[in-house]
Amino acid sequence: MSEPLSICHKCNEVIQQRIITALGKTWHPEHFACKDCQRPISEATFNIQADEPVCSDCFVKIYSGTCFGCKQPILERTIKAMEQSWHEDCFVCNGPCKKPLVGTSFYERDGHPYCRADFEQLFAARCAGCGNPITENAIVALNAKWHRDCFQCKKCHTPITASSFAVEDNKPLCTSCSG
Repeated sequence: MSEPLSICHKCNEVIQQRIITALGKTWHPEHFACKDCQRPISEATFNIQADEPVCSDCFVKIYSGTCFGCKQPILERTIKAMEQSWHEDCFVCNGPCKKPLVGTSFYERDGHPYCRADFEQLFAARCAGCGNPITENAIVALNAKWHRDCFQCKKCHTPITASSFAVEDNKPLCTSCSG
């Protein structure tokens, strides 16, 4: 019983000697070529587009994205974020921590990603009382923003919750201390 004949995917001729089997098809070695530049592929690894082989050079030139972070071609897994393509290792916080952001939520500012901690430290409004970032609701008074707990009487340090208060040196005073 004879072996079934192998037919070259490109020329449709019978393959008599060396054979390349890839992508569920068979080729003469000289016909296993890049679908774009038509040069034979001799490397052990190759890329695939539209179920056809593509050489590494054409893949980089035609199909691979360019990383927004390092400006180099992306040849492995691509991260799509902020309408850009990134290498996994390049999609990191743009703040001082440089933590990886793949698979996490992040904040964007001026086209750059930030983790929550760095974003708040760098860009959040600051409390006029303690100077720390305000990340929740703020009290707006005396031309400034305040944490609820920081908006307190300058003298007795009790939180001011009433809508009326006095002012001394641009700091709030409760009605008891201002009288």
